[in-house]
Amino acid sequence: MPFDVTTVGIGVLLTLTLLGVTLFLRERALRKTQVMQPGFQPQIRLPYTDEWTLYHNPFSLCSKKIRVCLAEYDVSYDSVAIDLIETGSYQNISREFLKVNPGATVPVLLHNGHPIYESHEQLTYVASRVDDARVLVPQDAASRKVMDEWVRKTSLLGDDPIDSPEETAGNAAPGLTLPIFASMVAKIPVFKIIEGLLFHRIKRRAVFFLLMKLAGLAKTLTLKPVSAIINRSAKAMSAHLDDLEQQLSDSGGPWICGDQFTLADVGMMVVFDRLREGDWLHLLTRDRPAVEGYWSALQRRPSYAKGCLDFAHPAVVAATTELAGLKHTGLWPSDLPR
Repeated sequence: MPFDVTTVGIGVLLTLTLLGVTLFLRERALRKTQVMQPGFQPQIRLPYTDEWTLYHNPFSLCSKKIRVCLAEYDVSYDSVAIDLIETGSYQNISREFLKVNPGATVPVLLHNGHPIYESHEQLTYVASRVDDARVLVPQDAASRKVMDEWVRKTSLLGDDPIDSPEETAGNAAPGLTLPIFASMVAKIPVFKIIEGLLFHRIKRRAVFFLLMKLAGLAKTLTLKPVSAIINRSAKAMSAHLDDLEQQLSDSGGPWICGDQFTLADVGMMVVFDRLREGDWLHLLTRDRPAVEGYWSALQRRPSYAKGCLDFAHPAVVAATTELAGLKHTGLWPSDLPR
């Protein structure tokens, strides 16, 4: 019987294809993600060395928030940096990290090995453990209610906050972060972004990053869906800042709850820092004198340096410089706010 090269080749190709599919399915099973219940998880205990452990990302808005909180309380912690795709790779969907958080999100705070999921839950949990003197939590009920409202207003809510920027200032921030993302992912290899398409629970986010990578920063900013998100988010953020201007006037300042710096100010601090990174600080100073003074006061807090500036990521610094350059050289799209 003659040797049939074509038949052998097809057989090899089918075998390799089957092997590839099998390996992919096995890897996907090992990287299974799911939505996790927010808050303290008494039923889960992970390896730990220090009383407090923080899995966080230098750029992540929510990671900034809990770092600032821990700095305000002078709580020492074991710091474990986790990459997101914009800072280099999808480490948050690695097998190792999914053991820490099957939800694939950062930050995750451990207390004696027990995880606390979602940053707003982490803030209140830390306060419940270390704030006996009510340093960041008001004692009177009325001020506590104001603080709780503004903690929520600075939080990122939902799987995809970009869809609802009007809900909170935290949700308005991601849309204004798109130019930073576009600048950062331009330096990320395509194969690393594709990993998110294969294994990330939220495929839309990975698709968005891939499109920005292929288009490049300048082209991305001209895309109608992108400009629509940025403009909607800028409008929403302006409305939230108007609310903040009114609240600061009503409270008498210098903080959201008046004389006391609270967890609400922790959340707003990191929202403002994101506006700084995206070269959007002009939004703060547009006919809002109380907000402008508030931002100056926030920058003087030692926790601002310890939670935000000390963790500045080189890719973010480069993106901020690039975006400011586009605006100042006239290359910024005319239909976007400056």
